[in-house]
Amino acid sequence: MAQLLMATFTSAVIDKNRKIQKGMTLTPRLGAGFGFGLFVVALYFIIPIISAFEFSIRGAENKYSFEAYTRIISQPDFKDVALISIKLVLVTVILSTLIMVPTVTWVHLKAMNLRRLVEFISLLPLVIPPVVLVLGVLSSMPNFLKATPMLLAFEYVMLAMPYTFRALDAGLGAIDVRTLVDASRGLGAPWRTVFLRIVAPNIRSAIFGSIFLTIALVLGEYTMASLLLWETFPTWIAQLGQSEATLAVALSIFSLLVAWILLLALSAVERRQKGRQ
Repeated sequence: MAQLLMATFTSAVIDKNRKIQKGMTLTPRLGAGFGFGLFVVALYFIIPIISAFEFSIRGAENKYSFEAYTRIISQPDFKDVALISIKLVLVTVILSTLIMVPTVTWVHLKAMNLRRLVEFISLLPLVIPPVVLVLGVLSSMPNFLKATPMLLAFEYVMLAMPYTFRALDAGLGAIDVRTLVDASRGLGAPWRTVFLRIVAPNIRSAIFGSIFLTIALVLGEYTMASLLLWETFPTWIAQLGQSEATLAVALSIFSLLVAWILLLALSAVERRQKGRQ
């Protein structure tokens, strides 16, 4: 589900910014064939979610109830797993934003000839086996981090690089960032002011998009957490699925719902900030 969310919203962020860059309207010229194709694609994603939800509320003798969802919070491990996942989300988002936003901005300002190289490096986590990434980060981390689940945050920062780079790259490509920076520097603005007051507000949509993609990845990543023997939402779901399939499916739907709520919250914050401006 996390991969579904990331693929959907990566495409949405990139397409939106590319259309802005080309001066196109965001409303495509829809035809009957395009509309039908879009409907089929929507069904492809929606039907499995509806089927999973129907299975999660179907009880004994085909009677429907929300018992599985009420049992989620009452599970003894729910609070610990939720706390670990929330901490990982916060740390990963902060680290990823602090690393990727200045890096991609600097590439667009000073090193456009290296853009393809940086893009290639950012795509490496998609082709390197997770076991290699896990062992590489594990061997380079200090001992005090190896004993905490926060080690996963550094793994997730690497895993999120392809999505954050593409979102931020599309956002910066949609504006004339060099002209904005040169004008600001020419008026005497320091680099901190240029970045926080000029560049960041103009790529706010891209930043929010990269943040949401990172959140979706953290909430849905299973392999690395399983290899490092830490219990997060995905590993907990897999564990519950061995004994209580209905509860595991309900927890999957719950995780998907949390991700959508976070998306709506980020969108609301973005609209509010635009309204203030």
